[in-house]
Formats: sequence, structure tokens, C-alpha cells
Amino acid sequence: MGEAIRPYRIDVPQVKLDDLRERLARTRWPDEPDGAGWDYGVPVEQLRDLAGTWARAFDWRAHEARLNALPQYTTVIDGTTVHFVHIARGRPPLLLTHGWPSSVLELTPLADRLDHDLVIPSIPGFGFSGPPRDRGWDPPRIAHAFATLMERLGYQRYAAHGGDWGAIITRALAVRVPDRLTGIHLTMLPHAVARPGMPLPDDLTPDERRTAEASRARHAHMMRHEAGYGMQQTTRPQTLAYALTDSPAGQLAWIAEKFRAWSDPATPISADDLLATVSVYWFTRTAGSSARLYFEHARTASPDVPRNTVPTAVAVFPHDTSIPVRRLAESTDLVTRWTLMPHGGHFPGLEVPHLLAADLTETFAGGSARRG
Repeated sequence: MGEAIRPYRIDVPQVKLDDLRERLARTRWPDEPDGAGWDYGVPVEQLRDLAGTWARAFDWRAHEARLNALPQYTTVIDGTTVHFVHIARGRPPLLLTHGWPSSVLELTPLADRLDHDLVIPSIPGFGFSGPPRDRGWDPPRIAHAFATLMERLGYQRYAAHGGDWGAIITRALAVRVPDRLTGIHLTMLPHAVARPGMPLPDDLTPDERRTAEASRARHAHMMRHEAGYGMQQTTRPQTLAYALTDSPAGQLAWIAEKFRAWSDPATPISADDLLATVSVYWFTRTAGSSARLYFEHARTASPDVPRNTVPTAVAVFPHDTSIPVRRLAESTDLVTRWTLMPHGGHFPGLEVPHLLAADLTETFAGGSARRG
């Protein structure tokens, strides 16, 4: 029974929608200093407005219907339920993996833009995949689960794309089952970031040095202003889970802050897309289980970066949380394509799906990663 693939349909009970509105109406709002702006986090009035929209104007049923228009399934792998969208067209297969604080909703805008068989899973512990009951769901274990999923669907060879955790999982897949992959496409490569104090090659070109300095500056900014969420989720995800699972305003603030800070101001994410993503986490109660991925990764990650021999394309979005440097990436990865995007940030599937889809199409034209 564990190998069965079952059709899946999202149907949030009306009682949960009513409960959400009642909880939002009873929110106890904190104070804030005069003129605080975003310096301390999400401003109270902005979150009040978002919460009001969520309670009174946001149409979850419309998003539910759009997702249900796509073929969705679940299957049990390694003892946990994995939810996924599977669009079969008889075309070369492409596995798409999201990150945090995202969901399959970020990647579904690509469905009509890509001429591939598409497999879009929810990471175990995120959204409709639900919380695993056991420990140890780190990126290599998730990569193994996704390799099993692709095999179960009949795909022996395929391409893969990922951003954020999806990039880490996709690269882990390439390291562990390279013979199954025709190529991978990433929007994040943490080990190829130029950190302050890190020595750089002496023969960098002026353009490469500018990119390296931008990479250092972005990393320094993230460590100083944006790293608190990661430390909390890495060390005490369960403690955080109580607040986010009980308070919709808390869950909203936790994700809204990152959608604003990590996206390109020129390509802002709509309030509707933000609220749809927050709703997925809220209705599935996966704030805590998604945060556990940080905890698990911190306990198994090695400082030694394994060599990736699969042809690898990297799309660098200027407002992402990190800026990789091609020369650094080439020391550990078989880089065949490197695209500097004009716009976009950490959530390109929501911000600039046309740019992401075009780069994926160009990368995998002919079924494998092309040089560019």
C-alpha cells in the first residue's frame, strides 16, 4: 500500500475558514515605537491591513480551485506522505522543487509556460505533504524521496530545478543519483557565495570582482539584518511552532516579512499571492514541521562540499538572499550555463515567472542542460 499513488484534492473545511476569521478578529496587537517603519520588523498598521484583507476579502476557494484544476496526487515514501502536482504531456520530465517560506504555489505559474512533463512536489513537512512523524528529514533524505518519486512515476532520466531549499535538495539529488539527471537548474548556490574575509582568486576579471563584491555585501547584509529567523528555526523550531500554529497574525507576519525583504521592489509579490502562501501553511499546520528542515540540515551538513558532476545551470536574480560567484561555483560544480537576470528576487516563480520559465526552456532545450 505504501507504493500506491492516490489522486488528491484540496478541500479545506468551512469550519477552518470560519476559525481563521474568528482568530484574526481576536488578534492582540503589539505596540511599536513612533516612526518605527520596518526597522523592528513588520509595522503594526501594515499587518493590520493584511490581516483585514485575509479575513474579509481574500478568496481562498479561488486559489483552491486553481490548484485543484491541476492533477495532484499523494504517495507514501519512507514512511511519510508526499504531495505533488504531476502534469504528464509525453514531454521530457522536469522536477521542480520550492523552498521556504514558499510552497508549490510558487511553481504552479510555470505550468503553462514549460513544455515538459512536470512533477512539483511539496517538500515533506511543507504544506500538503504534511509533517513527517520521525526525525532526520534533511536535504539528502528528501532528495532520496524525490528520486523514489520520479522512479515511481516511471521516469528513469529527468532534469530538475530548485530555489532556496529546493536548490539544496536538487543539488543533493545530483550528487547522489547523477546518472538519473540530464541536468539541473538552480537559483541559489550557498557554497559559491563570497563571504567577508574569504580569499578570492587573484585573476578575477573586473566584472567577476564586481560580482564578488556584490556577493560579499549581500551576505553581510543578510547576516546583520535577516538571519534571526534562521537561527531560531535551526535551534528551537518547536518553540516557535506554538506561536505560528496558534496565531494567524503571527504566521502572517513571519512570512510577510520575508516576502518583502527577499523580493525585488520592482517585481513585488501581490497581497493575494502572499495570503495564499500563508494560508497553505496555516491550514496544514506546517509552520513547525517546515522549520525543522533547518534543524535537521544543521546537524548533518558537512563543511566539505561534494563534487557535482551533473551539467548545472545557475540563474542569478539580483535581489535574491545570496549572490553566487561563477568562479567559486566552478570549483565544485559542472557549470554549463550562468544567467544574470535583470529583475527578480528569492521567489522568481511568483515575481518573474516569465524570466524563470524562459531560462528553464533555454537550459533544457533538447532534454539536457545546454551551455550558455
